[in-house]
Parts: sequence; C-alpha cells; structure tokens
Amino acid sequence: MGLNSTPSSGRVHIGFFGKRNVGKSSVVNAVTGQDLAVVSEVKGTTTDLVQKAMELLPVGPVVVIDTPGIDDTGELGERRIRKTRQALNKVDVAVLVVEAGAAVSMEEKQLMDVFREKGIPFLMAINKMDLYQENQSGSLEAAGKAASFGAGGDFIDVSAKTGYHIQELKERIASLAARQEPKGRIVGDLLRPMDFVVLVTPIDAAAPKGRLILPQQQAIRDILESGAVSIVVKEGELKETLRQLGKKPALVITDSQVFAKAHKDTPADILLTSFSILFARYKGDLKAAVQGAAAIETLKDGDKVLISEGCTHHRQCGDIGSVKIPAWLEGYTEKKVEIKLTSGTEFPEDLSGYKLAIHCGGCMLNGREMKYRVESAKGQGVPITNYGIAIAYMQGILRRSLEAFPDILAELPPIQGGDC
Repeated sequence: MGLNSTPSSGRVHIGFFGKRNVGKSSVVNAVTGQDLAVVSEVKGTTTDLVQKAMELLPVGPVVVIDTPGIDDTGELGERRIRKTRQALNKVDVAVLVVEAGAAVSMEEKQLMDVFREKGIPFLMAINKMDLYQENQSGSLEAAGKAASFGAGGDFIDVSAKTGYHIQELKERIASLAARQEPKGRIVGDLLRPMDFVVLVTPIDAAAPKGRLILPQQQAIRDILESGAVSIVVKEGELKETLRQLGKKPALVITDSQVFAKAHKDTPADILLTSFSILFARYKGDLKAAVQGAAAIETLKDGDKVLISEGCTHHRQCGDIGSVKIPAWLEGYTEKKVEIKLTSGTEFPEDLSGYKLAIHCGGCMLNGREMKYRVESAKGQGVPITNYGIAIAYMQGILRRSLEAFPDILAELPPIQGGDC
C-alpha cells in the first residue's frame, strides 16, 4: 500500500524516545532521510510531538513520532513529558535513543519498564558513536551498557552524524514491526465471494465534501478485497434498493445516525449492523462495548458522561457527538446528565467521576491507542461503549444489530428498555 493510499490509523506507529540532547531528533532525521525535527545543541529543542505519515523502507507505510525529552524540567517540561506519555499509548514499535558512554539514567530504565509493561517491542539506539571512533573499545563499552539493561532489550550502536548503522537500525525497526499481531478484518471475514453488501451512507452537513468518511472507505475496500460486491446508497434509497436488488444481501451496514430508519427499511431476515459496531470489533473490544451500553439504564440526574472522538473536526449543526447522542441520552433516560466532550488526543487519563464513556468508532486511531482507551476505562471501573452500540441500545435494536456476531449475541443478557 502506498504513501497516499494508507490512512495514518492503518500505519505502523514508530516512536522515538530519549532524554534531551542525546541526539534523538537527529536519529529520527537520519532514519527518515528528512528533516522532520529541528536539532540543535540546546537541550529540549523538541517541545511537542513531531508526527509524520510517510513511507519508510524497508518497513512500508509508517507514522514516525519524535517525542520531547523524558527528563524535561519545570511546568512546561511536565506538559511535554505528558505528551510523551500519550505517545506511548499508540506506538507499535519504540526506539529508545541513548548516548554512548553515558551512565544509564533512572528515566531511561523507567521508560524501558513501561515498554515492557505495555508490551511495546523496543530497540535501543546507542547514538553518538562517532565520538568514540578513535576509541576501539567504544562500541563494545556501549554494547555492554545496553546488555546490562536487562532481558528483552535489543540494541544497536549508531551515529546520526556519520550514518553509521542507520540502515541496520531501519532494518531492525522493520523486523520489530513485522512481529506485531496481524490485524483482523473490518467486515471481510463475514463475507463470501460475490456476496452483496449494502452500505447506507447519509450525505449531510457533516459529510466531507466530495468524498466518503474514512470508515465507509475502509469498509468498501475490505469488501472488495473479499471478492464481494458493495452497493452504496443514501438512507432514503435503502428500501427501494433492497426491493429491486433481485438478490438477498449478506449484510446491510448503516451509519449510526440513521440506524432507526435503516432498521425500519431492512427486512428482518437480512443482517443489519453499523460501521461503528464493526469498528468496535476491529479495533476495540466489542464485548466490552456491548456490556458497557447497559450502564445507560443506571444514569441519574447530574451523572457525568464522557463522549470522546478520536479525531478533531469542525462540529456542524446536528453533530452526532455534541448534539444527537446527548439528545438521545436525555430522551431515553429522562435524566439531566452532564456531558463532557473530548476529541483527538484529549482522552482523559483519569476517568474517575464518570458513570459512562461513549467513544466513536475510532477510525482515525490505530488499534493500540483504541485498545488503550478501552482498557483504561475498564481498569478504572468505568463502563465504555461506542456510538453505534449506544444508539442501537437506546433505539431498541441492539440485538438485531449484533446478529452478525452470534458469539457476542449468545452472551448478551436480557436488555432493559425493550429490544425489537
């Protein structure tokens, strides 16, 4: 898949970490062959995450992330370190840049512990080996320090300045990336060749002009790769399309905003689900999201509900996250709950006080970050669901929307509030 055909959420995320002034940004620039990050002799030049989607051979499509120094100081430094910690929630492969000949710091040891705790494969790049070229034992000394870091750590001596071992570093990164678990399918595993799939895609004020939104694009691509046939319609065309098809579709996939109409217009013997539910299975935890929806029943006046989106966009009139879901919540529960909206990287680390979290499908987040958000909520005892599941629950069609996933449906307890 080429540079322009692979969304950032589908790329391997490679994070470069380290203390200030170890040459981290110089290593990033040497690996990418581009000046992505500003470098200087002044500590703390990288003040925020520098992130770029690119093609990195021999890895392929990647997102490269250069992070602020983990030993930054002061109030501003703490903010920068917080950004670095956020990057840890989405990197698939980590490169820890350390300085040749320097003592191993507490921050570096702690960072490696975090890599291991989070299951992030990592590599130590021991930089500035050019400073030790005249000392033949320099490389061995650095390697000895790396080996002392403990089991599970791989290392390589490099010089960003001279290019020493930079190609080998890229190959090591590619090897680590290749060990990642293969990704599942959005919908392709539910289909057979020449199956018909009808996709209901509203074209409203929130739709991007001239194109479909990312989950719709990705679902169509996955359908095509399965040898199946995708038929894309607006919500007002679904009923007549199904009548004229002449062949029963294997599945109808709808935008969550028009779930109720799609349910009404789709005969009961045709499977129906939503893009958001498919993405809960693809990137998150469908079972947890289904279980989390039951918390809607327990909401009381004044309870705090987090509504979180993985992307940032200009909110239109009738926006699903800021307008429609809060309105549906109030209408279903007849309670006045307090809504907190977040977007992009703003997902709170501390979820205490929230009675429920409702997340978007996460099409703009990579799988590791989406799973982190789900696990963070579960670990803090906060029920978490997503847009499509919450909407299906409140509209009484959750069981129907899960019929394509019998393993999940079999574990679903009786649902309060009725289910058609």
